[in-house]
Amino acid sequence: MEKKEDTPSRLRNRRYEEKNKEKRKAANGTFSTFLPRGELEEINAFLKKYEITKVELIRQGYQSLQKQIKDSYHVE
Repeated sequence: MEKKEDTPSRLRNRRYEEKNKEKRKAANGTFSTFLPRGELEEINAFLKKYEITKVELIRQGYQSLQKQIKDSYHVE
């Protein structure tokens, strides 16, 4: 992939990104996972249709599972 032409704003952005890269990595994480292509496309279409972000999907799914487990096992 060819690097775009250097402009003052691109150079400034690159310096900023390089300077703050470790701070961002320490504060954030990712889910590195694979899904079958068909399932991935189905999920992406659903999210797009209802204007839901992947982060919202993960948070809501996590909260739902927490509640389900709490109710099932009577955990507090």
